[in-house]
Amino acid sequence: MKNFIVKTIANAGALAVAVWLLDNITLTGDSTGRKIGTLIVVALVFGLVNFLVKPLVKVLTFPLFVLTLGLITLVVNALMLLLTSWVCGELNLSFHVDGFWTAVVGALIISVVSWALNLVLPDED
Repeated sequence: MKNFIVKTIANAGALAVAVWLLDNITLTGDSTGRKIGTLIVVALVFGLVNFLVKPLVKVLTFPLFVLTLGLITLVVNALMLLLTSWVCGELNLSFHVDGFWTAVVGALIISVVSWALNLVLPDED
């Protein structure tokens, strides 16, 4: 359970950095508290999408992973971020990613920041 909370906090921090750096990734809210709450829910959705959908996509696109020497990972991560944006729209959460290339850059930022935060934050493993 502790590991789940740490990973959710890392995802929320990484998403916050992407929102801060990129104009086409938006998170709106009335107050800072509401934005933080929305960011945590978005991080949970993002984690769920990565847990449920990403492994299936990786299996189905395995030949592309081999062919591109893993560079297709950027596209898969961008698609997971776009899927998260769509799910958040369906849940009436104020998180939106505008465009594929924004999603590619956002996914790259989220990956790097999440990796760095997972190094710093405690882990029960």
